[in-house]
Amino acid sequence: MLQTFSTPDGTMAYRDLGAGPPVVFLHGNPTSAVLYRHLIDGLSGSHRCIAPDYLGFGRSDKPTSLPPAFSHRPRAHASHIEALLLHLDLREVTLVLHDWGGPIGLQFALRYPERVRRLVLFNTWGWPHDRDPWIGGFSRLAGGRLGRFLILRFNAFARGILPLAVADRSRLSPDAVHAYADPLDTPARRYPSWAFARALLGETPWLRSLWARRRRLASHPALLCWGTRDPAFGFPSYLRRWTALFENAHVHRWPVGHYVPEELGPSAVPVVHRWLQKS
Repeated sequence: MLQTFSTPDGTMAYRDLGAGPPVVFLHGNPTSAVLYRHLIDGLSGSHRCIAPDYLGFGRSDKPTSLPPAFSHRPRAHASHIEALLLHLDLREVTLVLHDWGGPIGLQFALRYPERVRRLVLFNTWGWPHDRDPWIGGFSRLAGGRLGRFLILRFNAFARGILPLAVADRSRLSPDAVHAYADPLDTPARRYPSWAFARALLGETPWLRSLWARRRRLASHPALLCWGTRDPAFGFPSYLRRWTALFENAHVHRWPVGHYVPEELGPSAVPVVHRWLQKS
């Protein structure tokens, strides 16, 4: 069921489906709750599945002018997600995080570790990229003037970068591309996608502050669902950062790209469901 939550910067939409232990799904760039549709369908019979769209994405309010009044920096989105989860008074939460959903969800987990029971991570991060030439270079390009022009003018992140980050293009249907790209149908509405690309470097202080506190979560159960053919975060060194933090983590690797829940589709459901039942 689609619900809404009012913030000072606009109205967020979120799916709230099923009953049972709460599972919160947080997406990245340029996706929305649609990314998790298969997992939500598969888990909602036994869990309460809550999947928000950040402001500017999916079915949430979007900017109508450039520059928008709201910054669309990930730390600002994290504050809205925190407000939503506190409003719903969720406890014993499982956080399912992908891409920018990682840092956004980590802010909540680090502030309220007693409310978080466990984490499921799909190709995400929680650390700064200022010393990473690969991600830093991408942020300078996509978050710079050229990237701004291409994203705002041609919706290049949703229509270009997203398909390039999928290992098997046959698993990315035209309907899925439309679901992510169509809501970003004007230059103003595409600004949040560019802001996320820029923030890979621009949010360095915030990311550093999150990672410095990571040990608060070391004892939480974690499931790492990793796409090894991700051109951004598929390198073994990225996964090792998480396994060093979550020493008892369960790790599943698949030869898929960055958008793991999209590319795996329903085949991700049994892995996540079994782990939720056991952990």
